[in-house]
Amino acid sequence: MPSPIGHALGGVAAAWTADLVPGNRAWRVHDTRLTLACAALAVAPDLDLLVGTHRGATHSMGAVAIVTLSAAAVAIAVRRPAWRVASMCGAAYATHLLLDWLGADPSPPYGIQMFWPLSDRWYISGVGLFLSTERRMLATSRSIMVNAHAVAREVIVLAPIVTALWLVRVKALAGLAAQMTRGHHAPQ
Repeated sequence: MPSPIGHALGGVAAAWTADLVPGNRAWRVHDTRLTLACAALAVAPDLDLLVGTHRGATHSMGAVAIVTLSAAAVAIAVRRPAWRVASMCGAAYATHLLLDWLGADPSPPYGIQMFWPLSDRWYISGVGLFLSTERRMLATSRSIMVNAHAVAREVIVLAPIVTALWLVRVKALAGLAAQMTRGHHAPQ
């Protein structure tokens, strides 16, 4: 399963992909807080490690639904476009499931309970695109090497995607900012 670094990159990719969808996004031109929140949301499912129920309910579409609805409520409270914020946050959280599903899992039960609460079945792709990380005895040389190798693989796979999204996003939002300064309004 990917490291927090890989998961954070997935959350950023989800946020920057959502920024490319037309609509009310002028408020995103100079606001990076939601991107950082999406990175944190993409890492959040692994907080279940603290309570010993790893890869269960927090790694499910049920949890994605809860995060999406909660994000919509927060967006409404802070007067942001609820659909855009909710879909961005839900997608960021869902990237965790996707990356874990594509990852290697050395310990049974293999995979994640993706469709909890509708099913308690475990799912994994078998692709092993992302390497397993070591979470015990972190300071040992073996753990450091295993984790460094896993992070390197994640960066090799995800950094080009995130970089491309950043470049396209910068161009799209720069055009939007230019429209706003000329007195044109962004499409709603």
